[in-house]
Parts: sequence; C-alpha cells; structure tokens
Amino acid sequence: MSKRAVLVTGGAGFIGANFVPYFAEKYKEYLVINLDKLTYAGNLDNLSECAQMSNYVFVKGDICDRSLVEKLFEEYDIRGVIHFAAESHVDNSISGPQAFIETNILGTFTLIDVARNCWMEAPHQVKKGYEDARFHHISTDEVYGALGETGFFTETTPYDPSSPYSASKASSDLLVKAYHRTYGMNVTISNCSNNYGPKQHPEKLIPKIISNALSGKNIPIYGDGKNVRDWLYVLDHCKAIDLIFHKGQSGETYNIGGHNERNNLQIVDAICAILDKKMPKSDGSSYRDLVVFVKDRPGHDRRYAIDASKLSSELGWKADENFDSGIIKTVEWYLEKLAKAAA
Repeated sequence: MSKRAVLVTGGAGFIGANFVPYFAEKYKEYLVINLDKLTYAGNLDNLSECAQMSNYVFVKGDICDRSLVEKLFEEYDIRGVIHFAAESHVDNSISGPQAFIETNILGTFTLIDVARNCWMEAPHQVKKGYEDARFHHISTDEVYGALGETGFFTETTPYDPSSPYSASKASSDLLVKAYHRTYGMNVTISNCSNNYGPKQHPEKLIPKIISNALSGKNIPIYGDGKNVRDWLYVLDHCKAIDLIFHKGQSGETYNIGGHNERNNLQIVDAICAILDKKMPKSDGSSYRDLVVFVKDRPGHDRRYAIDASKLSSELGWKADENFDSGIIKTVEWYLEKLAKAAA
C-alpha cells in the first residue's frame, strides 16, 4: 500500500524545520513532501535529520506557482496539507509589504484552491476516497491586534491587525474559513503566539540577542522594552499542530499559546543571565551592559496573550516547556551551533 502523501509548505523555515523532522519520524506511514521557496528565511541545513529518511521529499518551489502545486497534487496524490509558508517578519512587512500580500494571501489561495479541485466533486461533495483529506493553515495571534493590560485572545476575538504582515495573515485565515463554508472543505486553522527555540532566523528577537551578545555588539530593544508577548517553545507548537491536523474538528480554529508572558526586558535579562553563567565575558562584566534602547517600530502592539484552553480541553494538549526551561535549551542550541562553526 502506498504511503499517504502530506504536503508541508515552508518546511525549511524556523517552525517548519522543527516540525518536518518530528512529523516524518513519528509517521513513517506518511510521505512528507516539503515545498519551500528557500527565501532568505529558509535553510536546508536545518533539515539535516531528514537526509536519510525514506519518507521525506524536498521540492524547491513557490506556493504561488499554480502549475507546480497542481503537478505535486497530481504526482503524489496529496491527501493533507500543513501550510506554514509565509513571510513573517513584521519589520520587513513595513518596509516591503508586497511580498507579504503575494505569499501570504495569493499563495494560500493557490494552495487551497488546488486542494479543492483535487479533493471536492462539487461544493459540499467530497470525492470518494478523499473524505479524510485535510488542509491545516498555520496563522498567528497578531491577527487579533493588541490587548490591554489584562485579558487574553480567544478563538472568537475579532480580527484587528496592525501591520501589513498581520493583515495579510488575517486575509489568509478568512480565505481558509470561506473555503470551509462555501465548499465544505475539511480545514483547520491554528493561531499561535511568539515561537522561540532552535533553528530560528537570526533577525528575530531571541537569536539576535544571543548573537549580538556573543559578538560584543549592542543589543537593540524597541521603545521602553515593555511590549509583552506570550512565548511558545517551538516543539510544543509542533505537537499542537500534529494534534489539530489529526484530531481537530473541521472548520474550527485553535489558539496555541505557551502561558508564558514576558516583556522584552525580561527576555533579554533571562538570556544575558544564562550567557553570563555559561560563557562569561573575560572582563567580568555582564552581557546586560550591551542593551540599548532604540526608536519603537510603527504600529508596535503592546501586548499579546493567548487563551489556549479550547485546545487543552478538546484535544488534551499542554505545553511541555515553560519559558525558564525552554530558554535554557534554546541558548544551549545556539552555543553548540556556534562552537561547531568555530571548530
């Protein structure tokens, strides 16, 4: 019997490159096809664990390339899509929004429309044999806008995006929801809080703090450093996606959060404390001395926090890491990577 083919988009990006090895290792009965454009944010070195896996295929390509996506669906008879591929850096969306509109909106449309043609006979009529084919769309808590000092985002929080990035993700979420309502497609959506962990691109906050500290550069913190995010360890996110893809209810959205609210000052303090201990500076000073405050970015939301109780109560998910354990694992991974690079 041939393996069930699952298309993972953006599997060479940060979260995808943590998810793909985990998923391909766990489900040997699946053929995992990783479609990635390999933009600046994609890195095949982060998928070295997959090199010897017989149930893994890498395809370089763009999710906006309809003929390529159609060819993959036809060639592999794809029965599941787990859609990570996205432009995701808020600062880049402010300076160059077009790529975000193209990839996040048009790319999502291309994928789900090709899936519809392959899986559906007509609206609300699934082709025989494709009853279990599912499209899972990965999104962000940023679609909800900003919170005040208290409260949490739930799955029913109205959308109120602040940046071109979050607006493009909100648009893609709505497209996926519409394909469920109009065509009866089997879809699920997850909106997650800030991820951290191994393999993250150096432009993001936590890797940037680590690399700047170790190279003796200033560590830039926006505004007063008191913007609050709920931090989720990347492997906990991967496990949640696995659960939703297999057991989530069609048409439903699930919020994924770590219940680990920290402001940027607390993040930088935690990382510097770990580095002071594991890689002390020769002059005895703390890495904290490198922190500098820079002009805040436009439209910078003050606080995000997620209520993940629906995911916990309905599907039994819970995070294995809290921030204190996860940040140590993360810093150790980067230290090991740097040591290998220097060897």
